[in-house]
Amino acid sequence: MFGFRRNRERHGPFVYLSEPTFLYHTRTERAIVEIIREKLDSTNVLVPSKYGLKDTSERIKEAKYFVAVAPLGKFTSLVGREVKMAQELGVEVFTLLIAREEDELVYLWVEGIPEEVEWLSPEETEEFMKTFLNSEFMDYMKNAFLLGSRKRAW
Repeated sequence: MFGFRRNRERHGPFVYLSEPTFLYHTRTERAIVEIIREKLDSTNVLVPSKYGLKDTSERIKEAKYFVAVAPLGKFTSLVGREVKMAQELGVEVFTLLIAREEDELVYLWVEGIPEEVEWLSPEETEEFMKTFLNSEFMDYMKNAFLLGSRKRAW
């Protein structure tokens, strides 16, 4: 009505995105959605951050493709649980590995699940998230106020 809320036409197959919660509403999440659009030619993507912390896993069965995000080569316990569900339902799975190379983020699109991906338990996930967030926060505190951080933020 007012033009500030556009409904974009969705096209392509339904894609279920599974990502760690610490990537919600970040530049990395926006980049992931763009990569999915390029690789799978679809704008019909379930982005979990739009649902907050609500469980959306019941929608996996509707998906043609399932994209699991593995920052630093690790599936968090939630992502791992959803990957197993997608496999059991016969949904085609893709993995998006994200790593830091010097000051830039590097994205690697893989069909299926690479053997080297580490599957974390809930306890390991909690520890990984603490370590990950603390290291990113400390870099920001050290550099942003004094020099400006050159690292590309997640």
